[in-house]
Amino acid sequence: MNNIVIGQYIPGDSWIYKLDPRIKMALLIIIMVATFLVKNPFLMMGLFLIMISVFLSSKVPFLKMIRGLKPLLFLLTFTFFIQIFSLKTGNLLFETTMYLGPLSIFSIVVVTVLYFLFKKQFKLKLVLFFLWVFLIFFLQAILPSSLIKLKDFSYQFQIYDSGLYQTSFLILRILIIIILSSLLTFTTMPTDITNGLESLLKPLKIIKFPVGELATMLSLTLRFIPSLLEETNKIIKAQASRGAEFSEASFKKKLVQIISLLIPIFVISFKRAEDLANAMEVRGYIVGGERTKIDVMKIHYYDYLALAFGIALLATSILFRVGVFNVPL
Repeated sequence: MNNIVIGQYIPGDSWIYKLDPRIKMALLIIIMVATFLVKNPFLMMGLFLIMISVFLSSKVPFLKMIRGLKPLLFLLTFTFFIQIFSLKTGNLLFETTMYLGPLSIFSIVVVTVLYFLFKKQFKLKLVLFFLWVFLIFFLQAILPSSLIKLKDFSYQFQIYDSGLYQTSFLILRILIIIILSSLLTFTTMPTDITNGLESLLKPLKIIKFPVGELATMLSLTLRFIPSLLEETNKIIKAQASRGAEFSEASFKKKLVQIISLLIPIFVISFKRAEDLANAMEVRGYIVGGERTKIDVMKIHYYDYLALAFGIALLATSILFRVGVFNVPL
């Protein structure tokens, strides 16, 4: 639960905190479009390094984002291996034949037993387990003895340069999107996101689109995600102090424990929603009504500079996409 950073705001005073929230959201969309337009892995690497530099200059703790990546680490690792072995175009870089034999079966059983016995002592357990199983097959493939190999159960792994490029390209694109979304939530208060979104979508009011209600819903969602995660963490610790074990129990017991965890979370959610509705009603909130703001958003010269930087990245991506500039793989 502590690794989930969605909706968390980290106070700070760097240049990115001073940007207008409308400019931040516009930059988020512009750079994401530029990311999907780039088709060259070297250009994607350059864009990734630029985003890392922007993140470091924001003075947001880098470890905060790394902790947010931990829930996605197994998915990224799994995607990497699936992509790199499934794409078979370009020049062949590496090829090996792997065999399903007695040694591999015995080794997988041993690794599985060790995994369940000692998984509490290791971090990144699923990733390590996946890598260990892969290493077993790889080492067996290069063993000279034919007694441990069953020829009828062999299969080939091939790595091509295009597969390596495209896999790295996909991982970099995912990481860039994560960095962009993290920067927005880390450096912008939920109320500012609401006001900025409402201002950007104001032209939709012409067609009677409920812009204010949509912005309020988004703000409340971002506001309640950290609160609900915090309450969930408290409930887990309270149940653990009473003997509940969420990691070592059987599947049936885990299912019962999850249900016992969901019930108080739903109760807390409805209670929080009722308290919030009463507070909004007391303060005169009217659905669809016009509201004034204490702080009026103003765009400054540094907002224009940041927007120009984003537009320059988008224009560069378009020029490379249409072939004005050519960068070979």
